[in-house]
Amino acid sequence: MYDLTGFQRDLLYTIAGQDEPHGLAIKDELEDYYEKEIHHGRLYPNLDTLVDKGLVEKGERDRRTNFYTLTRRGRREIEARREWEAQYVDLDGE
Repeated sequence: MYDLTGFQRDLLYTIAGQDEPHGLAIKDELEDYYEKEIHHGRLYPNLDTLVDKGLVEKGERDRRTNFYTLTRRGRREIEARREWEAQYVDLDGE
């Protein structure tokens, strides 16, 4: 997880929070969060990087639509990241 960009981490979290989202659903979620347009030239190469790293699997819904799911490794990476963050951020103990 340490070698991912912030955008790639946001992609992972977005995929984790949806049921087999397709690229445009992921794009819409991130556009809402960032409050600006996410271009396809940024989205899909970063999704492909996550697939290449073994964090995300890409499936085919039909000839034109792919969907994305976290791999077991992707879930473990998110869990490890959350544990690491919890060492430094204690919102309950404010």
